[in-house]
Amino acid sequence: MKIVLVSPNYPQPRGNTVTVERIAANLGKLGVETEIVSSTDEPVPVRLPDADLVHGFHAHRFYKFMEQLVEPPHRYVVTMTGTDLNVDLFQPEKRQDVLTALEGAAAIHVFDEKAKAVLIQEASHLSQKIFPIAQGNSEFPDAASLAEKEPGTFLFMLPAGIRKVKNVPAAIGMLEKLRASYPELRLWLAGPVLEESEGMLVGSLVEQHKDWIRYLGAVPHPHMGPLYRQADVVLNSSLSEGQPAAILEAMGYGRPVLVSNILGNDGIVSHEENGFLYSNENEFLAYAELLMNNYEVREKMGLQAKKHIAEHHSSINEAEALLAIYRSILK
Repeated sequence: MKIVLVSPNYPQPRGNTVTVERIAANLGKLGVETEIVSSTDEPVPVRLPDADLVHGFHAHRFYKFMEQLVEPPHRYVVTMTGTDLNVDLFQPEKRQDVLTALEGAAAIHVFDEKAKAVLIQEASHLSQKIFPIAQGNSEFPDAASLAEKEPGTFLFMLPAGIRKVKNVPAAIGMLEKLRASYPELRLWLAGPVLEESEGMLVGSLVEQHKDWIRYLGAVPHPHMGPLYRQADVVLNSSLSEGQPAAILEAMGYGRPVLVSNILGNDGIVSHEENGFLYSNENEFLAYAELLMNNYEVREKMGLQAKKHIAEHHSSINEAEALLAIYRSILK
């Protein structure tokens, strides 16, 4: 069996790339041949490589990609990765494209039951072909660390591509208030600049606060492990998410996480059990300060996070569930 995986912005170091490469690697362990194609490259390929089935990631981007093909795929699966479900589906100019892509799909993959419920509410006629499958967690090889934590500091880390939906300036602003009382506070930002205007804004903030913020740039994925190990707390301040791979990875390393209370994040993090969910600035500051001041809370959260990932986010289980869907379509 051969599957062509079509992902936006491949191979840029961002969430969709991490997801599609992990799935390809684990399908390979199950004897499935894969080939990854970017849906956003220019020029768009005229035809897709020969395959038994095509699996597109991000419904709107995949639909726009298919429109430009001379021969659109006869059979395909769609994975809804985040903004296609939480944003595009509710924008009048994109909604019909998303629905058309989903209606033509043999199966629709979402990351959890909450995402399935949202989709059913908007398009109940699709309910029989929606499959919630939790993301697997990536495995990291031993790699050198690209940064070293300063002794005696408390390190927050925010792994995210620099674009508006990731809401990085808001995280910086909130931590700036906390740092007024905790001069030992430090922040690492790790991720490529994906939107130039947002990159300029974040770059200006980093320069303004260079005594406590460090921007590490687009970190190659194998080098993320050593950064997670050094972080005291890992953040996600996003306005929209599918199921953030970076938070899964951080939790897999036993890191306590503090994340925005949105669909996608709340499918991974159970509030006050394996991490904290915040809905406003006051909550963010309260939970961040608690984590800074209470080693026992950090230790408990980290252990529960690691346990949750081990029990619910097996990468081989993810691949096996997808393979079962492929087989049912190809029968």
